[in-house]
Amino acid sequence: MNPPNLLYAKTHEWTRVEESGGAKIATVGITAFAVEALTDLVFMELPKVGRQVKAGEAFGEIESVKAVSDLYAPVTGEVIEVNSGLPEKLETLNADPFGAGWVAKIRITDDSALSNLMNAAAYEKQCAEEAH
Repeated sequence: MNPPNLLYAKTHEWTRVEESGGAKIATVGITAFAVEALTDLVFMELPKVGRQVKAGEAFGEIESVKAVSDLYAPVTGEVIEVNSGLPEKLETLNADPFGAGWVAKIRITDDSALSNLMNAAAYEKQCAEEAH
Protein backbone atom coordinates (compact mmCIF):
# COMPACT_ATOMS: atom_id res chain seq x y z
CA MET A 1 0.00 0.00 0.00
CA ASN A 2 1.34 3.41 -0.96
CA PRO A 3 1.17 6.03 1.79
CA PRO A 4 -1.62 8.52 0.95
CA ASN A 5 0.37 11.53 2.24
CA LEU A 6 3.03 11.23 -0.50
CA LEU A 7 3.18 12.33 -4.14
CA TYR A 8 4.30 9.94 -6.87
CA ALA A 9 6.11 10.28 -10.20
CA LYS A 10 5.32 8.16 -13.25
CA THR A 11 8.91 6.87 -12.97
CA HIS A 12 8.16 5.34 -9.50
CA GLU A 13 9.76 7.89 -7.19
CA TRP A 14 7.84 9.13 -4.17
CA THR A 15 8.05 12.62 -2.68
CA ARG A 16 7.21 14.00 0.74
CA VAL A 17 7.21 17.81 0.82
CA GLU A 18 7.78 19.60 4.12
CA GLU A 19 8.37 23.21 5.10
CA SER A 20 11.66 23.87 6.88
CA GLY A 21 12.90 27.35 7.74
CA GLY A 22 10.79 28.94 5.00
CA ALA A 23 12.00 26.50 2.34
CA LYS A 24 10.17 23.56 0.82
CA ILE A 25 12.18 20.35 1.24
CA ALA A 26 11.30 17.24 -0.78
CA THR A 27 12.34 13.89 0.64
CA VAL A 28 12.58 11.49 -2.30
CA GLY A 29 12.69 7.71 -2.51
CA ILE A 30 11.65 4.86 -4.77
CA THR A 31 8.36 3.07 -4.31
CA ALA A 32 7.77 -0.48 -3.11
CA PHE A 33 6.40 -1.26 -6.60
CA ALA A 34 9.73 -0.25 -8.17
CA VAL A 35 11.76 -2.20 -5.60
CA GLU A 36 9.66 -5.34 -6.25
CA ALA A 37 9.98 -4.93 -10.03
CA LEU A 38 13.78 -4.62 -9.79
CA THR A 39 14.09 -7.66 -7.46
CA ASP A 40 17.66 -8.39 -6.29
CA LEU A 41 19.32 -4.99 -5.79
CA VAL A 42 23.12 -4.94 -6.10
CA PHE A 43 24.20 -1.29 -6.48
CA MET A 44 22.97 2.26 -6.00
CA GLU A 45 24.51 5.55 -7.05
CA LEU A 46 23.26 8.52 -5.05
CA PRO A 47 23.26 12.10 -6.32
CA LYS A 48 25.96 14.45 -5.03
CA VAL A 49 25.05 16.93 -2.30
CA GLY A 50 24.98 20.42 -3.82
CA ARG A 51 23.90 19.19 -7.24
CA GLN A 52 21.22 21.21 -8.98
CA VAL A 53 18.53 18.95 -10.44
CA LYS A 54 15.58 19.53 -12.73
CA ALA A 55 12.30 17.65 -12.40
CA GLY A 56 12.37 14.62 -14.68
CA GLU A 57 16.18 14.53 -14.91
CA ALA A 58 18.14 11.40 -13.95
CA PHE A 59 20.03 12.11 -10.72
CA GLY A 60 21.10 8.66 -9.60
CA GLU A 61 21.03 5.01 -10.50
CA ILE A 62 19.88 1.72 -9.03
CA GLU A 63 21.06 -1.63 -10.31
CA SER A 64 19.61 -5.08 -9.84
CA VAL A 65 20.74 -8.43 -11.20
CA LYS A 66 18.22 -7.83 -14.03
CA ALA A 67 18.73 -4.20 -15.06
CA VAL A 68 20.14 -0.76 -14.37
CA SER A 69 17.51 1.94 -13.82
CA ASP A 70 17.87 5.68 -13.51
CA LEU A 71 16.48 7.52 -10.51
CA TYR A 72 14.66 10.67 -11.60
CA ALA A 73 14.30 13.88 -9.63
CA PRO A 74 10.57 14.50 -9.14
CA VAL A 75 11.20 18.18 -8.32
CA THR A 76 13.56 20.98 -9.34
CA GLY A 77 16.07 22.17 -6.78
CA GLU A 78 19.32 21.49 -4.95
CA VAL A 79 20.26 18.17 -3.37
CA ILE A 80 20.93 19.07 0.28
CA GLU A 81 21.26 15.61 1.82
CA VAL A 82 21.58 11.97 0.73
CA ASN A 83 20.97 8.74 2.61
CA SER A 84 24.68 7.86 2.51
CA GLY A 85 24.29 4.50 4.25
CA LEU A 86 21.72 3.22 1.75
CA PRO A 87 24.10 1.86 -0.94
CA GLU A 88 25.68 -0.46 1.67
CA LYS A 89 22.27 -1.55 3.00
CA LEU A 90 20.08 -1.91 -0.08
CA GLU A 91 17.86 -4.35 1.83
CA THR A 92 16.47 -1.23 3.57
CA LEU A 93 14.61 -0.50 0.32
CA ASN A 94 12.78 -3.82 0.63
CA ALA A 95 12.10 -3.44 4.36
CA ASP A 96 11.08 0.25 4.51
CA PRO A 97 11.00 1.98 1.08
CA PHE A 98 8.83 4.87 2.34
CA GLY A 99 10.81 5.54 5.54
CA ALA A 100 14.38 4.49 6.22
CA GLY A 101 14.82 3.81 2.48
CA TRP A 102 14.67 7.47 1.46
CA VAL A 103 17.27 8.41 -1.16
CA ALA A 104 17.76 12.20 -1.11
CA LYS A 105 16.43 15.51 0.19
CA ILE A 106 16.04 18.32 -2.31
CA ARG A 107 15.48 22.00 -1.48
CA ILE A 108 12.81 22.93 -4.00
CA THR A 109 13.64 26.02 -6.05
CA ASP A 110 10.70 25.73 -8.47
CA ASP A 111 7.61 23.96 -7.19
CA SER A 112 5.73 23.92 -10.51
CA ALA A 113 6.66 20.24 -11.04
CA LEU A 114 4.66 19.25 -7.95
CA SER A 115 1.47 19.60 -10.02
CA ASN A 116 2.77 16.84 -12.35
CA LEU A 117 3.01 14.31 -9.52
CA MET A 118 0.21 11.86 -8.71
CA ASN A 119 -1.63 11.15 -5.50
CA ALA A 120 -1.60 7.60 -4.11
CA ALA A 121 -4.83 6.54 -5.86
CA ALA A 122 -3.62 7.67 -9.30
CA TYR A 123 -0.24 6.00 -8.75
CA GLU A 124 -1.87 2.72 -7.69
CA LYS A 125 -3.96 2.82 -10.88
CA GLN A 126 -0.76 3.27 -12.93
CA CYS A 127 0.92 0.35 -11.13
CA ALA A 128 -2.11 -1.90 -11.75
CA GLU A 129 -1.97 -1.04 -15.47
CA GLU A 130 1.78 -1.74 -15.62
CA ALA A 131 1.37 -5.08 -13.85
CA HIS A 132 -0.77 -6.42 -16.71
